[in-house]
Amino acid sequence: MSDIPVVFPKDPQWQGEGTHHIPFWAYTDKDVYKKELERLFYHGHSCYVGREAESPNPGDFKRTLIGERSVILTRDLEGGINVVENVCAHRGMQFCRERHGNKKELVCPYHQWNYSLKGDLQGVPFLRGVKQNGKVLGGFPKDFKTSENGLNKLKVAVRGGVVFASFDHDVESFEDYIGPEILQYFDRLFNGRKLTILGYNRQNIPGNWKLM
Repeated sequence: MSDIPVVFPKDPQWQGEGTHHIPFWAYTDKDVYKKELERLFYHGHSCYVGREAESPNPGDFKRTLIGERSVILTRDLEGGINVVENVCAHRGMQFCRERHGNKKELVCPYHQWNYSLKGDLQGVPFLRGVKQNGKVLGGFPKDFKTSENGLNKLKVAVRGGVVFASFDHDVESFEDYIGPEILQYFDRLFNGRKLTILGYNRQNIPGNWKLM
């Protein structure tokens, strides 16, 4: 009787040379997937997050994902485009649950930390504590600075109305990232013409990015 091939080896090794045949474990191994997230989504890459047309007005926002990390694309009150991580700087809560909408500020419902649409911390409840019986109870240390406790801001690139963002602020420019040859095709398709978002068509698929 012939040996049954092992589909999910305990110590996976790439067999043979080249990449024309990809072993099944490469699609499902958890350690490989973690490396892919770090290498392809969190470092050295600019990732698509949306279109300017999805947030046309000051205060508009859209929630989406880069890898497995939740991010928010915002149009601030001055009209600028920002992308911030959807994680409160206080307790790490994903505070934005709506897919899109319009807000003047971003507020975490857990402890009411208040951020601007650019991701700057604007206010903290009971920053100086509460006075009771002549004493001050609670509050933050005197050296606490709101300017140092904002949301995680991503590096943003906008071209032809398309928004890209990166957790890696040392990433090369978007133009250098995709190169002159692909840039020609990109500019031919995304030439900056004004678009209107008619709606969304979503599919939930039990798999990671390699399936798509």
